[in-house]
Amino acid sequence: MALNAHLDTLKRKHQAMSEAVETAQRAPGMDDLQVASMKKEKLRLKEEISRLSS
Repeated sequence: MALNAHLDTLKRKHQAMSEAVETAQRAPGMDDLQVASMKKEKLRLKEEISRLSS
């Protein structure tokens, strides 16, 4: 059961990061490096979710 709870937490973090990236990309003054960093974190979360789901 602990693995399922951890996966749910990761999925919620990934969803929140997706929304943050979308908002940041629409913001005119957002730093491109910060957006890239957010995308890397989002990808890291997705890879961890995939790894734990297998």
